[in-house]
Amino acid sequence: MEDLFSRFFEDLAGRLSGPMKFRLILQPVMAIIFAVRSGLKDAKVGNPPYFWALFTDAAHRAAMLRDGWKSIGRVFIFGIVMDVVYQIIVFRRFYPVEALVVAAVLALVPYLLIRGPVTHSARGTSKKAVE
Repeated sequence: MEDLFSRFFEDLAGRLSGPMKFRLILQPVMAIIFAVRSGLKDAKVGNPPYFWALFTDAAHRAAMLRDGWKSIGRVFIFGIVMDVVYQIIVFRRFYPVEALVVAAVLALVPYLLIRGPVTHSARGTSKKAVE
């Protein structure tokens, strides 16, 4: 089991300098673009900041998750595909858990961290403009 974890973390660290390292910039940038777009839309229609509302608004959680997936799903799938290609080139094998972790870190985490603050900032900016 210890060997599994050490290989997992070595493989993840190897992605920083291996082939296709451009995706380490491309995927988070795409996720941020989609998060900004969704956050501005949330502010326009009066929705609460996304990540916080996922925990506090149980009644709308499913709809919010569907909306988030609709926005970021392609970037996440693209991340998995890119990691599969990377793994086949470098390892000549496919490790599905690694692909899921890499795609989540590169796509989902930036999206979740950016969408809510954009909504909050846009709402604050629009309120000041009205006053």
